[in-house]
Amino acid sequence: MKGIALTKLIEKMSLKNMTPAIDTETIRINDVDVNRPALQLTGFYDHFDNERVQIIGNVEFAYLKSLPATLRDQTMDRLLSSKVPCLVFSRNFQPTPEDIDSAMRHGVPLLVSTQTTSELMAEVIRWLKVELAPMITIHGVLVDVYGEGVLITGESGIGKSEAALELIKRGHRLVADDSVEIRKVSDETLVGAAPEVLRHFIELRGIGIIDVKTLFGVESVKNTQSIDMVINLEEWDKEKEYDRLGLEEHYTEYLGNKIVCHNIPIRPGRNLAIIVESAAVNYRQKKMGYNAVEEFYNRVSKNFQPREEE
Repeated sequence: MKGIALTKLIEKMSLKNMTPAIDTETIRINDVDVNRPALQLTGFYDHFDNERVQIIGNVEFAYLKSLPATLRDQTMDRLLSSKVPCLVFSRNFQPTPEDIDSAMRHGVPLLVSTQTTSELMAEVIRWLKVELAPMITIHGVLVDVYGEGVLITGESGIGKSEAALELIKRGHRLVADDSVEIRKVSDETLVGAAPEVLRHFIELRGIGIIDVKTLFGVESVKNTQSIDMVINLEEWDKEKEYDRLGLEEHYTEYLGNKIVCHNIPIRPGRNLAIIVESAAVNYRQKKMGYNAVEEFYNRVSKNFQPREEE
């Protein structure tokens, strides 16, 4: 089924369900935006997006209180009959018994949050943007190295998990091993995570499955991480010409977003963990405005400039 089950939103935002008899698992949310139905409470339903999460804030609640009881009940009944996925009361505002009866008739859950309206809206939109973002699953390993999300790819058995394990021992954090779920949360940002069943586990050939969180502690794992660069491991080919200066950036593309990519040839004796660390630090330097290649090029250019004759 498409969308996110309303149950997940209730759990994530710690919402109190005032209509527990309604099955929230079958109700799906498909829109990342939310709506405050102020105009709808006055009777204006043109251009009303009823697929969004509806939030009753301070203004809406005060307006409802100002109405005569009968009109208030009719107003709420019309809103609940418009097939909205749910109605959330912020600031711990409480629905009336009449609201609950109407919600039960129309099958619309009534939820209560202790957060302010603006805080609740921001949190719900942020979470839904991640959960409903376009997603692909790829074979690889994702680690947090010095705060940079490094996606390690390559053929099966080339040493991705071993490199990740060495990085974990050096104080970095595992996000996903073997299978990485990549979500496009914006035109600039990709976020990676592990499938729930594989989270915090690493497979090492010859040893089996190990629980990183148990062996190395909670500081060694992370649930999600933005993907900043890709390290692609490949078998060393003596016939192939490899980039030794890094004058040009190479990119790979996921979900339409370009990510800096380094192709690293694998040979016995190469310490992959140190290579990945160096790549991550070099990437951070470039983001901060320092480019080692440009500095090297400037030094070489100055060295080869002809000296002026005295």
